[in-house]
Amino acid sequence: MKDNIKSESKIIIYTDKHGNVELKADVEKETIWATQAQIAELFNVNSQAITKHLKNIFKSKELLENLVCSKMEHTAQDGKQYKVNFYNLDAIIAVGYRVNSKKATQFRIWATKTLCDYIVKGFVANVDRIKQLPDKILKDLDEKIKFISLTVISA
Repeated sequence: MKDNIKSESKIIIYTDKHGNVELKADVEKETIWATQAQIAELFNVNSQAITKHLKNIFKSKELLENLVCSKMEHTAQDGKQYKVNFYNLDAIIAVGYRVNSKKATQFRIWATKTLCDYIVKGFVANVDRIKQLPDKILKDLDEKIKFISLTVISA
């Protein structure tokens, strides 16, 4: 999945159970971008289904196309650069809740759990990613968490 988003700003926030499909965050723009083909791959459906769902989403004004779609350069498998429509996380989620496939169901379960964790705990942590951090960073994070906990408890 090559695109014009800087590689140093990529953080994988979702990977399917088999590690085949990833969604990567654009830290600078605070969202995720994917093409219709990538969304189709994510939910294991054909691109026409994604096109249909996006049209219905825009027609019903659930989302405004000009706010969730951006034309960006994309490097295709042939190595050439093309201008392609990319859709942000809002559009990906909206489509994910309309698609009827096993992978879309897995995505909905993940998205709902993530949202619930955020609402209940006030934060969401990617434990697998945290485990990959160097010990020095983990120790620093642990100290900051303890400080915040003590500050909140004493307040």
